[in-house]
Amino acid sequence: MDLPKSQLAETKARESGAPQSDGPRSAIAEWAVTIILLLFGTTTLVQAFVIPTGSMEDTLLVGDHLLVDKLSYAPSDSVMRRLLPYDEVKRGDIIVFRYPVDISQTFVKRVIGIPGDRIRIVHKQVYLNGVPLNEPYKYHKSEYFGPYRDDWPAEPDAQVLDRGLEMLENHMVNGEIVVPPGNYFAMGDNRDSSLDSRYWGFVPRENIIGKPLIIYWSYDATTEALSGPTLSPDHLLDLATNFFSKTRWERTLKLVRAN
Repeated sequence: MDLPKSQLAETKARESGAPQSDGPRSAIAEWAVTIILLLFGTTTLVQAFVIPTGSMEDTLLVGDHLLVDKLSYAPSDSVMRRLLPYDEVKRGDIIVFRYPVDISQTFVKRVIGIPGDRIRIVHKQVYLNGVPLNEPYKYHKSEYFGPYRDDWPAEPDAQVLDRGLEMLENHMVNGEIVVPPGNYFAMGDNRDSSLDSRYWGFVPRENIIGKPLIIYWSYDATTEALSGPTLSPDHLLDLATNFFSKTRWERTLKLVRAN
């Protein structure tokens, strides 16, 4: 009995070893693999992050959209440390980390002190291990002198959170703060307007996500527009009407350098 032409063609294809397409099922499988790879990349290799405040001006601006390198720093596992070219967290590095007070929030600051370092501030000048720290990246945009903010450590005259008070109580030696093992002291480059380690304490090593790699897009937006968990209707309207005029094209694809 003769086979129908469609069955005959399928039989010949199997006998010849020719590859066959599964049609819609094959396309779904390809999309599934693509999505898995994208998810792996965004959860393991890089992470998108937007700057919502001016605490790192003028190094990073409100509205800078960054890609964060999550493979920057060496994990504690010594085997992985030898397999991949990881770095240690160094003084001067810009880091992205989970806010120790509320790990659902993500902060970006600069590492000023590593474990064992002694830190104090005298009239806005940071002293690291007894020596004035050269900071070409920092800005002082306020003429106001804050006794706690600018002569530190001192008796708080501003809101200092419990972790910050614990730091002052347990880690001050001879008028200097000593960074304990497994922790880092971080500050914003916009030194007069930065909620940083002076107010909430050290950054634990396990909270560090990575370092900013590149600004893939920068948009002139306000802190209010970027602070919420979702984009506000006003911000979406602003994007729709001012995308080209308010995009900072000169910052697009700009590498983020520590110095």
